[in-house]
Amino acid sequence: MIVKRALILLSVLAVLLSGCAAATPTMTRSQGMPPAGAPVAPFEEGKSSTGSAYAAGEVPEAKKLVVKNASLSIAVDDPAASLDRISRMAEEMGGFVVTSRLYNTTTNSGAEVQQGEITVRVPVEDLEDAMAQIHAETSQPVLRQDVDSEDVTDKYTDLQSRLRNLEATEAQLQEIMDMATETEDVLRVYNDLSQVREQIELIKGQIQYYEQSAAFSLISVVLVPNEAVIPLTIGGWQPAGVAKDALQATLNAFRFLVYAGIWIVLFALPVLFAIFFPIFLLIRLALAIRKRSRPKAPPPAPVAGD
Repeated sequence: MIVKRALILLSVLAVLLSGCAAATPTMTRSQGMPPAGAPVAPFEEGKSSTGSAYAAGEVPEAKKLVVKNASLSIAVDDPAASLDRISRMAEEMGGFVVTSRLYNTTTNSGAEVQQGEITVRVPVEDLEDAMAQIHAETSQPVLRQDVDSEDVTDKYTDLQSRLRNLEATEAQLQEIMDMATETEDVLRVYNDLSQVREQIELIKGQIQYYEQSAAFSLISVVLVPNEAVIPLTIGGWQPAGVAKDALQATLNAFRFLVYAGIWIVLFALPVLFAIFFPIFLLIRLALAIRKRSRPKAPPPAPVAGD
């Protein structure tokens, strides 16, 4: 009887913990996680949260866990050579290449050129150095650059708390399973234990994702050939720039006409109507009154001899 009551309580607890764990978004490997052997900086004193569980009631001191990523576009002389150099740089820093590709594209002048894209992960402490080396690949201003940081300390701490609760539930279920004698009880505890262990592995994976994301920054680089960004120049002048200015002037003129039409229809016409329509009605009324009050002319006198 005691075993059955314990089974019911632990089953309810397992379902609740499973629901909480399912609410956490699953991390995919498409974002380029380090391989299993990659070093990960420790974020807690003593043992990692993915190792042995903390003692009951013990809450580890939380540390800041910040994920830093960057993306940029630069113009280079040779996208293929720059891609190789960035790849070697990441590996020399202890990072790795997530994705890289080269493809052909067409410039505004109709020339076919090669363009590249590469995504790497480097240790977070080398992020600034890596960005500086990538900037050195171009002799022109950076076309686009974004650097973002996300504080995942709360999410990380919440996952650790769930992991400790699930591991405590696992230990209790194991004790109940050891005490159970009936086959039905053993099967029920085994199913609950399997479910809890599955959630433990899931949360451990999510914790590892945050740890490794904070340890390795993601850098995405678009390598644009110089030919694709240098404006067309003929005889010392740039027809593309002149055409752009002319098109912009045309758009400005059309925009002015549209704005003027809107103001006339929605502002000027209603105001003029409100002012002049009453005046028009008063004039018509005055003319009608004047016409009615004018005396009628006498009939013409008969002509003699008629």
